[in-house]
Amino acid sequence: VLMPKGDLVYPMSQHIGAPAKPLVAKGDHILAGQKIGEAGGFISANVIASVSGTVKAIEPRRMANGAMVPSIIVENDGEYKTIEGVGEDRDPSGLSKEEIRSIVKEAGIVGLGGAGFPTHVKLDAKAECLIVNAAECEPLIETDKYLCRTCAPQIIQAVLAVKEHLQGALHL
Repeated sequence: VLMPKGDLVYPMSQHIGAPAKPLVAKGDHILAGQKIGEAGGFISANVIASVSGTVKAIEPRRMANGAMVPSIIVENDGEYKTIEGVGEDRDPSGLSKEEIRSIVKEAGIVGLGGAGFPTHVKLDAKAECLIVNAAECEPLIETDKYLCRTCAPQIIQAVLAVKEHLQGALHL
């Protein structure tokens, strides 16, 4: 497993929609899985730390599109300590639709396409058909194939849970 090293930069605008608002300050110690940026609107997403460490700064950083975006810079302590509950196994059949949306929103889950569209917004949609796209563009195309080969039962379970959440989509 390849783990991140050194300083990590967490832009507060990693997705389409309103930027997230920093929840931490310079000098704060954070844990992996901790929410460090809060969604700034309905079409927005929380930003979650992937490492534990210390907030070195909150400052503008240039993104690939050329924009300067407020960003949280974290000095990785290399310990990867996580907040309680990270990786907790939950049975979606025992959760209400509102609980599922809340969990997805809190986790900051977004689509892997270029817009990074917040998934919790998609879960509010009314649907007649659920399409599972496992052919993302490069460089993720190999990851999707790998996941389809190695995690097929979990993918099917997730698709069925989303289908149920969307009130029994007519077609798969």
